[in-house]
Formats: sequence, structure tokens, C-alpha cells
Amino acid sequence: MDRYERADYRVVSGRDRFGYSGAGALASAIELDTTEKPARRQVTLQSGLPLTMMGNDPAPQPEQPRRQVALAIKRIFDVVASALALVLLAPLVLMVAIAIRIESRGPALFRQKREGLHGHAFMAFKFRSMRLEVCDASGVAHTVKGDPRITRVGAFLRKTSIDELPQLLNVLIGQMSIVGPRPHVPGMLAGPQPYRSLVPYYDHRLSMLPGITGWAQANGLRGDASDPVQARARIDHDLAYIENFSLMLDLRILVKTIQQEFFGGTGS
Repeated sequence: MDRYERADYRVVSGRDRFGYSGAGALASAIELDTTEKPARRQVTLQSGLPLTMMGNDPAPQPEQPRRQVALAIKRIFDVVASALALVLLAPLVLMVAIAIRIESRGPALFRQKREGLHGHAFMAFKFRSMRLEVCDASGVAHTVKGDPRITRVGAFLRKTSIDELPQLLNVLIGQMSIVGPRPHVPGMLAGPQPYRSLVPYYDHRLSMLPGITGWAQANGLRGDASDPVQARARIDHDLAYIENFSLMLDLRILVKTIQQEFFGGTGS
């Protein structure tokens, strides 16, 4: 909702500065009060999580000690969980890499520039799911259902979200978290326009480390961003996560992600 502003008129005198009264004096004595009024507070629910907006921007999140402690614990969990997962999933990673190389030429891993915490760029790792000659290194061109660039192995990896497993390396070195807003490529489009044009408050989602999964993805908002309504909903879900962040919410997102993506993934 747009910032709520109102222009108030007030009568400051019954006579004008030349001493005359009446309609002319009244007209000259009316001043326009352009004082900016406080932004209107609006709360919406994003798949059950409240999102508070103050005018055109999300409500600021205070730096509470409790939140800082939770973020520190979250980082410890990220390091331990990503390291353990990389060890336990090593056989699966090897098999996937071999399958990719057998079906199409080129490396099994794919690196792509993404926007991280506070907009700092980093290289995110993924299993390559497209033919090498048609890979879009920029990531600006969205994949769509039945995208001919995607290989058969790649389609399975996307459907099960296994293509995201290499991002455990990004988590381990501190560029990502297991749970958080998904990292977008610089200049990402939402429909025919840049995401930042569609959603003016887009950059507020960069106030937390990006994640392998997030509140939007756990609620089915992933893949093609050509629909402006769905694209905006993703950002609103990201901001609702940031506002309501807790360790229990992270656990809830992990459970929902397993249900949503690994057993009912869209492959997009």
C-alpha cells in the first residue's frame, strides 16, 4: 500500500496581512499544511506468517539480543549440518555427478553469480541440469515447464531439489544458510520487468543470509517468476520469514520443504 499522506488546510487568521477581512482575507489566510503524516501500518498474512508494512516498506526489525543469539545458534547449526550432510551424501553426490556426465558433455557442477547478504555477490554451486551449450550463466532467463534446455537427469534433479545439494558448500563457508530467502541472480526479472521495479521494497530481503530453502519455497512459491502476482508473493513471504525468524520456524520450514519439494516437487 502506498505511503499514507494527507494535506490539511487550516485557517490561521480572520484578517489578511493588509488588515482586510472577508472572503478575500480568508482565502489569503488559508495555509497548506504539508507536514508528512506517519505511514499507515498494515499487516497481511503470508501463508500464515504476519508481514507488517509501514507505508511502502517493511517495518524495521529491532536488533534484540534474543534475535542475535538465535542467529548465532543458526550459524552453528548451519556449519554442523552442512558438514555432516556433505559427508553422508558423498555417495549420492558422486552418483549424480556421474549421471550428469554420462548424459551430456561438460562439468557436473554449475556456478552462478547470486546476490547474498546485503547484496554482496557470491558464486552459488548447483548440479548442472541443462545442456552445456544452452546454459544461461546469468540466470536471467527463467526456466519454464517443459523447458527444452533441461536434460532428463536435470529434470529429475530439479523435481527432487537434488540440484541444490552443492549449495551445502556455500553454507559451510558462510555465504548461505540452510534456511533463508533464496538467492537471486543480479538483475533478476519478474515477468517482463526487473524484480526491483515490480517490488520497490525488494532489497529488504537481503538483510539475512540467503538459504537453500525458505518460507516461499516451503509453500510452493518457486520456479517460474513470470507471473507478477506470484513473484511479489515470493518477496512478501521472504519478508514475513525475516520478521518472524526463530529457530522453531527454521525447523518448520525444513519439514515443509521435505514434504513439498522432495515428495511433491514441481521440477521448475
